[in-house]
Amino acid sequence: REMEGLIRSRVREVLDDLPLDEPFDWVQNVSIELTARMLATLLDFPYEQRRKLVYWSDLATSMEQANGGPSDNDEVFEGMRDMARGLSALWHDKAARRSAGEESGFDLITMLQSNEDTKDLIDRPMEFLGNLVLLIVGGNDTTRNSMSGGVLALNQFPDQFEKLKANPDLIPNMNSEIIRWQTPLAYMRRIAKADTVLNGQFIRKGDKLVMWYASGNRDERVFENPDDFIIDRANARNHIAFGFGVHSCVGNRLAELQI
Repeated sequence: REMEGLIRSRVREVLDDLPLDEPFDWVQNVSIELTARMLATLLDFPYEQRRKLVYWSDLATSMEQANGGPSDNDEVFEGMRDMARGLSALWHDKAARRSAGEESGFDLITMLQSNEDTKDLIDRPMEFLGNLVLLIVGGNDTTRNSMSGGVLALNQFPDQFEKLKANPDLIPNMNSEIIRWQTPLAYMRRIAKADTVLNGQFIRKGDKLVMWYASGNRDERVFENPDDFIIDRANARNHIAFGFGVHSCVGNRLAELQI
């Protein structure tokens, strides 16, 4: 909740820059720009270079290993090298400033450097890059998709927009419904560690599984009229878009605040 004021300030900046009485691209001008500003703030990344974080995130999720399809590997690998250099330089700069006695901030890099388990993360290059990529992708792609999906939903279901205007107190519940209806991360993959049976289906050790969050969030056994966007849906928070248990999204509250 301590970040709520900062997020509101960033939102006002973005909305105040929008053109009046003319069309504009919501995704580029609002969803992407706001998440870029918040990512730069969270990482204490040079603010004027914030769009680099968006570019790196998009590259990471365009890799053939990530999406199962072809990609321009030359551009991807060069982008990944640029990201590794940039994030390593950021880490070393933060460490040097702390050593010089500069007061520590509350950014994610500082938190990693202050934690006993991750203070030497830079010495484990693949783990370092993997963790930072997850933080960047998690704070960029899914949040901006939810912001865009929410606006789309309010346009496709104008009665819900009227309901919202009449009762702004529905915003917190609407956030959950946006996340359920949009499901910004469609699926996640797992590899079975042991033979097991799930709902009558035998799964062998080593089998690759896909968990379709998008399907679960439209499960008619859980959600009445699941394809409809209903901002006062009583069980909207029962969505599984943030995962579950030890794999639950650590940035879920921040994402909800931004939306």
